[in-house]
Amino acid sequence: MTTAAHPTQPAERPALSIVKDNAPEVVEGTVVEHQGDAVATRPEWLTAVYEHALDNRLYAPQIGRGYTQMARRWFHAHRDYWPKQIATAEADLAAANDSATQNKARAQLEQHRANYRRHRRFHSLKASGWGVTTLVGTGVGTVFGGALFDIGLGLAALGLGAWQGRSAAVQEPSVTLQSSTARHQALLDSVEPPASIDDDYLQQAINNIGFPGQVRILDVQPGADDTSTTIFDLPTGVPVEAVKKKIVALAAALGRDVSMIDLNKAGAEGRASLWMTSRDPFGSPRPSPLLTMNGALDAFGKGIPVAWNKRGIPVVLPVNNSSFVIAGMTRSGKGVGAANLIAGAAKDPRINLRIVAGKENGEWDAYAKAGVAATYFKPSPERLLALLKAEIADLGRRNRDLGKWSKSKVTADTIDDIGGLELIVIDEVATYTRPGKRLREEILEALIELSAVAAGAGILLVLITQYPEADVLPQALAMNCGTRWAMRVDNATQSNAILGGSASSSGRDASKFDPPLPGLGWLVNPFAGVTDKARSFDLDEDERGEITQLMQRAAAIRQQAGRLVGQWDDPIEKALLSATGLSSAAGGPARNGVPGRAAHQVTPEQRQQADAMRGALVAMNDLGRDVAQTDEMAELIGGSMTAELLSKLLRDGGAGGTVKITVPHKQGRVNGYQRADIKNALEFLTGA
Repeated sequence: MTTAAHPTQPAERPALSIVKDNAPEVVEGTVVEHQGDAVATRPEWLTAVYEHALDNRLYAPQIGRGYTQMARRWFHAHRDYWPKQIATAEADLAAANDSATQNKARAQLEQHRANYRRHRRFHSLKASGWGVTTLVGTGVGTVFGGALFDIGLGLAALGLGAWQGRSAAVQEPSVTLQSSTARHQALLDSVEPPASIDDDYLQQAINNIGFPGQVRILDVQPGADDTSTTIFDLPTGVPVEAVKKKIVALAAALGRDVSMIDLNKAGAEGRASLWMTSRDPFGSPRPSPLLTMNGALDAFGKGIPVAWNKRGIPVVLPVNNSSFVIAGMTRSGKGVGAANLIAGAAKDPRINLRIVAGKENGEWDAYAKAGVAATYFKPSPERLLALLKAEIADLGRRNRDLGKWSKSKVTADTIDDIGGLELIVIDEVATYTRPGKRLREEILEALIELSAVAAGAGILLVLITQYPEADVLPQALAMNCGTRWAMRVDNATQSNAILGGSASSSGRDASKFDPPLPGLGWLVNPFAGVTDKARSFDLDEDERGEITQLMQRAAAIRQQAGRLVGQWDDPIEKALLSATGLSSAAGGPARNGVPGRAAHQVTPEQRQQADAMRGALVAMNDLGRDVAQTDEMAELIGGSMTAELLSKLLRDGGAGGTVKITVPHKQGRVNGYQRADIKNALEFLTGA
């Protein structure tokens, strides 16, 4: 039991105790002021309510704050966001530089103004209706209801104000209220802080990170899953962008991880929208939406879902106007992030995928096996340079076609006419661009040229690397890639090499993820309005075979559209075949990333030559040696094969003429063939 303290007395006083002979059973309650020989008791719940009311100064400040907040919410709903939209339309009208754009902007402005007038009229009528109903009911009850009704009505009005003005951090009456400072400390020490905050706590957080002055909360909107959005005015003269630069410090002051808050401008420069959650929004992986999306995607117009942001909203990246850099150290999840983008692009048949693998493993084989990858080959700087030169040559053709249609860049209605979008994916780009690599300078020059001038013509790059350093991704290349996704790296220098020179000083540092979850990174895409943390959706090939599933669907989409490999005339693969003599369409003849001669490109004569070479190699196996004469090989091949015919087929197939060899059954050196010459000719002819 506790002793009730009078407001004018000390906070602590000794408990009163009266003991009499033959005292009755003890009655639970609280001892109150001594009144002669009698002892009065008060129930525990009444004492708690009494103390709560005194601690809150009989709720007078709370009642006033409640009605003030109700009025603010009414005015906020009355204005809504129409003034912001009208201001935007006015700015568009002022910026218009031709009559058509001016007419469109003026019509939009008038429409916004008309909608705003209608919104205010309906809002005022609705509020007036409720107000009149309340006033009439109150008036009638006051006149005819008597004293008890008037008292109840007054208490209800006071209760309404107190309820509306209650602090989000106020606890139940049975618990003594903490001060703002105590609530602040409790929140910092809490494992799961509450989803919303009050005026005092928010002001203290803003002041503590270096922005003195008054903070005014305009609205608090609770959301699902323990989230809330608080609209508030910053101290006079403080812009939202200045606070965003201290987002990490703000998160610390609010008792949260930086992933648990999101700050944006809410119309005016000094008005902020603060989204908060009490849970880690990136804590659990999420499956890729691509797995449940049927049919073709519009990657150019609508984009591809690749990740989700703090608020749990999918990040959708369009494949237009921007090349991509996806970087991060080993096991950071950059491969899964890239897989979401490329697998989504595969489901748009207008995109021609050119995949250059960075390793000899089968990470990208699924795209070739399904016939989706227009080009696919494993590490070869010579072939990469040939591919980039072919793209540069095609860039001229594309620009000429755009000129015929009076277009400065590819649009949705010209993609098919121009030959589709070119998406060149280079995995582990450091394999080709690190200092000392063969043909490095030529490859970098071609990449920089394409990144600078080819996006408008529909030629885009996807550069993936675990070495985000300036000598791997020179600034002239990295900054021409508008979309940059920096996953976990070693230091701020590497992070800035991806995101830009001042990114780490603005709070975007990919070396400071805590914890460093796979697929979590800073994602910047100005065209999609994204500059925030994002975690890639989960997409697995090794254990669940999900890439293969998606590629089977993509192949069906492309086959129906006539864009599966072999169904359309590919100028890039034609150029590669002409330059190298080998095809990498759909990964080459074996669809494994090894270029060769496709079966439909081999003539009947070449097939006969290849058969003769295979027969000659089998004959050498039977003879048990790596050299043989044409007559002994022809005899083992059998059929109509003669020494003269075999010699001609081997020579025409690329094995060359006979050379001097030594065989056991003849003395001296005689004319014949070596195994290596025949094997090399066969590999070149068939691409094996």
